[in-house]
Amino acid sequence: MKRSIPRSLVSKATNLDTNKERASGSEGRTESSDAVSTPFKGAGSAWKSGALAQSQAAVERSRAELCLDILNGRHEISLSPDQISDPMGTDRRQDWMSQEAFRSLVNSIASNGQDTPILVWPEDPDWQPDPLDPSNIAGVPFVMLTGRRRLAAASELGVPLRAILAPPDARNAENSKFEMLFLRFRENEERENLSPFERLVSIGEMYETLASGEEKLTAVAFAKKIGVHESLVSRARSVFAAQDQILNTFKNVYDMSFRDLQGCLSELGENEQTQAQTQDKAPKTSRKAQGGQPKILRFTSLRRKPYHFKFCRNAP
Repeated sequence: MKRSIPRSLVSKATNLDTNKERASGSEGRTESSDAVSTPFKGAGSAWKSGALAQSQAAVERSRAELCLDILNGRHEISLSPDQISDPMGTDRRQDWMSQEAFRSLVNSIASNGQDTPILVWPEDPDWQPDPLDPSNIAGVPFVMLTGRRRLAAASELGVPLRAILAPPDARNAENSKFEMLFLRFRENEERENLSPFERLVSIGEMYETLASGEEKLTAVAFAKKIGVHESLVSRARSVFAAQDQILNTFKNVYDMSFRDLQGCLSELGENEQTQAQTQDKAPKTSRKAQGGQPKILRFTSLRRKPYHFKFCRNAP
């Protein structure tokens, strides 16, 4: 007779084997989990250190870029009026601070702030921003190139000035004074607020400054360099040389046209010629020297032309 195994025994054996497999699998997973979790704790610390190093490097790169932007005039700085000197002086009329245009500028800055930054150079040509705090410019002296009226307005109001640095190639040029004058002239030209007299004086000053550092400077080359017509150069040189005479002799000089100024130069030239002719016709006097011959005393004027004076002794 064939015997069969009871189902209950088969079910128990099957369940026992399944439980063993499950237990074995769970132990393997536990070991695997422990093997992964142990090194993960160390990797977290390394990741944090790497992130901090990357963040610090990014900050340093940002500061270095900010330093370069400041030096190349791509980033504005805030300056106190006391930090800025003005060695060039003005190319405008001497009474510009009393003009209505300046008073309007003061009121505009007081109400709306400064619209356009002024242009400056560091007084020390080797100056560099602080690499740890590039925006901190307190106490650093600067030289003003453009923005004299804005500087005066800020000084009057007691407010800081928005400023940018001029390009470094201009600062390091051989004739840096000419570059300063040219930057000032170019800004005024763009604004179209120079009178003909101011414009000619500015052009004449630039020419004489540049000519002092070059052996041969032609009017054509100079005119091309600053972007004006060559016919203005000779007239500008004459007006610059005679600016004090023009201001002292004629009224409303700042309202004159180019033609009016040419007439002023002609009139001054005629007056000088007339004075020279008058001096050449000075009377001659004589006095007798020992021996009875008249003694001639020679004097030389500023024009280097000799004059003859004869002093006469009164007869007894």
